[in-house]
Amino acid sequence: MIDVDAFITDGYVRVEQAFPRELAAECRGILWRETGCDPDDPATWTRPVVRLGDHAEAPFRAAANTDRLRAAFDAVVGKDAWLPCGGLGTFPVRFPSDQPPGDDGWHIDAGFPGDDPADFMSYRVNVASKGRALLMLFLFSDVGEDDGPTRIRVGSHLDVPPILEPAGEEGLAFMDLAGKAVPATEHRPLAHAAGQAGDVYLCHPFLVHAAQAHHGTRPRFMAQPPLLPAGPLPASSPVRLAIGRGLGRS
Repeated sequence: MIDVDAFITDGYVRVEQAFPRELAAECRGILWRETGCDPDDPATWTRPVVRLGDHAEAPFRAAANTDRLRAAFDAVVGKDAWLPCGGLGTFPVRFPSDQPPGDDGWHIDAGFPGDDPADFMSYRVNVASKGRALLMLFLFSDVGEDDGPTRIRVGSHLDVPPILEPAGEEGLAFMDLAGKAVPATEHRPLAHAAGQAGDVYLCHPFLVHAAQAHHGTRPRFMAQPPLLPAGPLPASSPVRLAIGRGLGRS
């Protein structure tokens, strides 16, 4: 069972063993080959982050479309209010390193393109969360507290709707929103997206989050795809209910 109340209040839920560990290992093998690194030779792990492109091979599609996950999507987004995942977006593979990763700023993931679709920094977010139903964190390796887990500001999604509402349908650009939402959520408690291979974090699209350096011993494999909406989210969607709560509405 998914704790929908926790999702609305905290902005995220962890679905334990959302896909099998064996499937995570199969996908990890594919990702290791693409990194160009040797899993048995740490001397080849020369960069703090290796960012891999989209993967839509059969094992990744299977991981993203289990019965357990589909039921969880229905619970926190709304039944049939989302589109099946055809792939899993980019994979920021984090390696143990003393070097700063260079991508660890607090932010909210954008939902739809701005004037220049080729410029990610022009992507935007509006109060209806156009273009994004969820941020998802798929763990393809075991992730402990020292393994560079994504940092989460618990409940920060409730601080974002009042920032976005005055901007209307057009919303705010990625960097403009970060400039407002990051200081507005500094008071929120911190959590880490740690867990076991096969766990998936389902996060409200307005959740403020950040990467961090990896201080463990084994690389961390994670995907961070969006869940796309099938259309405007229904009024009963917990994603929309959380937005309403942030605006002071029931």
